[in-house]
Amino acid sequence: MAAVPREIVRVRGPKRAALLLILLLPAAVGAQAHRIISIIPSTTEMLFAMGAGDRVIAVGTYDRYPPEALKLPRVGALVDPNVEQILQMRPDLVVVYGTQTELKRRLERANIPYYSYAHQGLADIFSTIRSLGMRAGVASAGDALASRLERELAGILARVANRPRPKTLLVFGREPGSLRNINASGGTGFLHDMLETAGGSDVLADIHRQSVNMTTEMVLARMPEVIIEMAYTAESINKADLDAWNRLSAVPAVKNHRVVLLIGEEFVVPGPRVATATARMAAALHPEVFK
Repeated sequence: MAAVPREIVRVRGPKRAALLLILLLPAAVGAQAHRIISIIPSTTEMLFAMGAGDRVIAVGTYDRYPPEALKLPRVGALVDPNVEQILQMRPDLVVVYGTQTELKRRLERANIPYYSYAHQGLADIFSTIRSLGMRAGVASAGDALASRLERELAGILARVANRPRPKTLLVFGREPGSLRNINASGGTGFLHDMLETAGGSDVLADIHRQSVNMTTEMVLARMPEVIIEMAYTAESINKADLDAWNRLSAVPAVKNHRVVLLIGEEFVVPGPRVATATARMAAALHPEVFK
């Protein structure tokens, strides 16, 4: 009998769904996962949201949602996976980052299947939910979750369809209290897709990267009409941080008091809370629509 594929292969284009089904079918029929380790916050959230949380036996260092995940053992993250602990727990599926080459080699040597995760656009969130649901033995629940998120996002897009699209800078990191090393969303990735769905026009859409390191000169050159800054928690940003933007008084977003702070992990974790995060972003951009 042919060996079961150990890694999920990602394919784009119209044949994507069919090829994923073919690749996943042996695992879905004869090797459904019951002892899952997920070291990625987004996939941990997905597994719990689709009802497979009882199959998760360990999570990553930074997995904080849902609350049930906080009770599970932690086995490292992207740069520091605890390989020995992972092997000792005898999982039948490990969800890893696609870049964790050495961890995947160790899992292959131990004959442990893994799911290789890629951090990409909104559409990839839905395909990941569906394919991961198949591997966990909850395909129907995974498909239902993905379909619900797709409907919710389509509803947001419809509500802002006829509204002006303000030129928006989406910031997810910078040095505290300063405007040095501004990390902003570029023209690809789930943050860019969220912004476009929420009714904004990405001022960095022409830079085809998920993350752009900006200077204040770049901000002045792009002249955003709205600046949305995202933070994990309220404790991670303060008034001095926000006041730093006042140094760029020539920027329309600053001049017109449209520098918006959005707080929550859902803005930086591409998982099942993405529709909620996009709705909050849309309300910030179009408060007249989302009253």
